[in-house]
Amino acid sequence: MREAAAQATTSAQTSAPAGTSSAPAEPAPQPLFDPTAPQARVPAPPQAPEPATRSAAPAHIVPAGTRPRRGAKNIGRSTGAALAISALVVGTALPALGMVHAGDAKPSNSASADIRAQSFTAAGDVLPDVQVHGTFTATTPSELSAMQAATAAAERTGVASIAKPGQVIYPMAAGSYTLTDGFGAARTGRSHMGQDFAAGIGTPIYAVADGCVTLSSESYQGYGVTVEIAHPSLSGSNAVSTLYGHMTYGSRAVQAGECVTAGQFIGRVGDTGWTVGSCLHFEVHINDSAIDPLAWLQSNVF
Repeated sequence: MREAAAQATTSAQTSAPAGTSSAPAEPAPQPLFDPTAPQARVPAPPQAPEPATRSAAPAHIVPAGTRPRRGAKNIGRSTGAALAISALVVGTALPALGMVHAGDAKPSNSASADIRAQSFTAAGDVLPDVQVHGTFTATTPSELSAMQAATAAAERTGVASIAKPGQVIYPMAAGSYTLTDGFGAARTGRSHMGQDFAAGIGTPIYAVADGCVTLSSESYQGYGVTVEIAHPSLSGSNAVSTLYGHMTYGSRAVQAGECVTAGQFIGRVGDTGWTVGSCLHFEVHINDSAIDPLAWLQSNVF
């Protein structure tokens, strides 16, 4: 296109009339690029020689712009590990949350080698959830004192009590005796004032109720070795008392002034005094008057 413009300018200069004068023509502007002028050759930048053969990229190099794809095996392992951690957290946290509130528990600083073991310290106002079975009765100070006395007596004599404080029982253990002469049976010059419990010499005898010893003797009238106990707890006074006669020598386990509890060992069966055969002669007195001891026992034992 620039060559066409140059030719047009030359034609115009040559076609002007010869006799016509004109102002000297201004030099034509030089083109920025003259294709006819010789051009300097700029050397091309050196090129790195291309290897004859291109080896495959190493397997461990990932081409740029691409993301590696996880295999199904790796995904399975990750999922399994996440599920195992979740189960471990839930299994460890739920038992502790079931026992105490989260705000009441203080974590232990010590760790156990066995992950199944759990340790925590509960606040002082957190009480255990305990289910109580059966019936329980509160024990008063006097009952505690009586139980301690009974325990001490059992340790001293080597014979345990067969009842609890406050009970009323038979003076001998079931199966260790046979009932023989009863209240009112005929005697020479008088009637029988008590109930006989026939048994072998040495069979244990027990207090029938709580009380205090008013008599303890190796020889008392025709009763031989005898112990007498007052039971104010049964009547609010000394109105009720019990007597244990015909015991064997040296077997008395209590002395006058001592207090006893129901079932406490007090002596052993003998044949001392006016008796035929070994037995316990047992009497019950109310206001110093003898009553039928068997009927009284049947009405009061529990």
